[in-house]
Amino acid sequence: MTRNADSVQQNLLAQILTRNAQTEYLQRYNLNGATDRETFKSKIPMVTYEDLQPLIQRIANGDRSPILSAHPVSEFLTSSGTSAGERKLMPTIKEELDRRQLLYSLLMPVMNLYVKGLDKGKGLYFLFIKSETQTPGGLLARPVLTSYYKSDHFKTRPYDPYNVYTSPNEAILCPDSFQSMYTQMLCGLYERKQVLRVGAVFASGLLRAIRFLQLNWQQLAKTSEPGRSTQK
Repeated sequence: MTRNADSVQQNLLAQILTRNAQTEYLQRYNLNGATDRETFKSKIPMVTYEDLQPLIQRIANGDRSPILSAHPVSEFLTSSGTSAGERKLMPTIKEELDRRQLLYSLLMPVMNLYVKGLDKGKGLYFLFIKSETQTPGGLLARPVLTSYYKSDHFKTRPYDPYNVYTSPNEAILCPDSFQSMYTQMLCGLYERKQVLRVGAVFASGLLRAIRFLQLNWQQLAKTSEPGRSTQK
């Protein structure tokens, strides 16, 4: 893939254009079945999110015709927010989740090329879900990681020695951010002798975890003792 990036990209473009040739959006530009890069660049304009927003809003409102994709839109992935404070909606299809799973599965093998022994021990990773909403048309709108963590791809993932977490799925999927952090921290401390690495998807998440430990270490220490629980 990386050695023949140009040919891979051209083939992928051809696949996308072939699959979506009958969509409302591509029909506007009269490609007439062309799938080559030159025709695509000459006929399909560069656009902004605002240019596509009316089409996206139609999908959000319940229009199931092939507007942007020949495949049914399964949900919307949301951005973290804009300068106006509103999240952008990005339509996605079920097949895209398979591609995301493939991408995530490549991370550890690549890291293992440079850091050996990552298949030993467990990872204390702080993973969280965020709130989701529903569009007027009934489709879920949520951040990309929330979509992944709530999917069967994650919840029923096969055993992988490179991705063994101290946090159970129930802790990761807890909607209460305090309870989720507390439980994940507690599980990590309980299995501390097996923890090989610590991390989070975003650096800010790891900083939050460190601050959380600073503020709650006494309660965590008590809870980690056998037979002790907490009301928090």
